[in-house]
Amino acid sequence: APPDPSLCSLFAKENLARMSEEQLNRYDRLINEPSNDWDIYYWATEAKPTPAEFDTDVMAMLREFAKNRNREQRLRQPDLEYLFEPPR
Repeated sequence: APPDPSLCSLFAKENLARMSEEQLNRYDRLINEPSNDWDIYYWATEAKPTPAEFDTDVMAMLREFAKNRNREQRLRQPDLEYLFEPPR
């Protein structure tokens, strides 16, 4: 299956507001440094082990979020609301 392109954006929507500055920096590094977005998806879904430099509390939060999100998607279809949100 292709990666869920909304995984990081949905995680951000739910978590960024309550993250510390240090966590925000780690999140920023996580989404910007790996050269391949697939890597982040594989690490988040535990299809591949996370390299030590990215295996932080933020990665743990993303892994937990991915688990919960997968459970949600099995229970019901994902919301399509983001298709209707005005562009920012």
